[in-house]
Amino acid sequence: MPRCAVLIVAAGSGERFGGSIPKQYQDLAGQPILRRSVLAFLKHPHIDHVQVVYSPSHRDLYDKALGDLNLPEPVTGGASRQDSVRLGLEALAQAEKFDFVMIHDAARPLVDAATITAVRKALDHNQGAIAAKPLVDTLKRSKDGHIHIEATIDRNNLWQAHTPQAFHFDVILAAHRAAKGSQLTDDAAVAEQADIPVTLVPSNPDNMKITNPDDLNRATRLLGQNYGDIRTGMGFDVHRLIPGDHIMLCGVAIPHNFTAEGHSDADVGLHALVDALLGAMSAGDIGTHFPPSDPQWKGKESAHFVRHAVGMVSERGGIIANADITILCEAPKVGPHREAMVKRIAELLEISTTRVSVKATTTERLGFTGRGEGIAAQAVATVRFPG
Repeated sequence: MPRCAVLIVAAGSGERFGGSIPKQYQDLAGQPILRRSVLAFLKHPHIDHVQVVYSPSHRDLYDKALGDLNLPEPVTGGASRQDSVRLGLEALAQAEKFDFVMIHDAARPLVDAATITAVRKALDHNQGAIAAKPLVDTLKRSKDGHIHIEATIDRNNLWQAHTPQAFHFDVILAAHRAAKGSQLTDDAAVAEQADIPVTLVPSNPDNMKITNPDDLNRATRLLGQNYGDIRTGMGFDVHRLIPGDHIMLCGVAIPHNFTAEGHSDADVGLHALVDALLGAMSAGDIGTHFPPSDPQWKGKESAHFVRHAVGMVSERGGIIANADITILCEAPKVGPHREAMVKRIAELLEISTTRVSVKATTTERLGFTGRGEGIAAQAVATVRFPG
């Protein structure tokens, strides 16, 4: 089978979008825009390699968005999109042999598997193919940049170019080398300049490019429509306290003169969270998937159990909307560690910290938690599935 690589172009500063961070790292329904774009190709059966082109000034944002996906080292982009694509293609040429390459804008996070498949299959009979949408609106041209209409443009045979844009690898690499220094706005234009024929493949209308905050709001609404099956799960866990030097809570080691007794690291917060996620999927409980009688889980980090539940959500096509965890104890104090807990849970769930809540309460010295004999946690998680 021909091998196909994908370049995800994410080196831009996103100045038109505004905000404190570039648009490709902005949150879209719980995940960075760039992560959604990468995952669309990383999970596709026709794609063999995913390479991101980025700006080194965004390294911390890149690591936070994609650091767990085992991608190749990102390629440093150039001053323009065209430069960034060329540099990405050169890096791919040094990596291994690819027959085809798809080039995709990071700011199109709603690209669907059917569009990717259609563009890829078009390369079996064409040197180049791009996702595109036929224009349906009446077009007007203004005069000298003013708001008055000068003419109506015939929309027949006009298409709006989307990405991915795909080509035979050696052909588009040569075309980009020849076009170095030009100011062409997409790869199809580079191909046209090199007399490479490019075919148009109908794109999903939802394959929009996020340019401004209104686009982000629209994309959020589209994702909400696609994930209409909303489920909520609840989890509860208790562990006995025994003498020790620290306690694990929500993925954070807190110095303490007691520790939680358990077969794994006994992180009561993460255990409750796992049960909440499993409950939202009607998939049993943590003991079903990780029996305490099984020696392989002895001393295991509870982060492993959370990742397992997150993977189950992903395999079912779902997304995690939020998680809310309440710790019940007299000690230790959760407040000083709350920010670190929220950050760790967000990393494990692959969602924004704005979608994670960690709280603590006492039982007014009543019961086993009040007497310091044990620690408990309850969790609520909302998961959305296609429906």
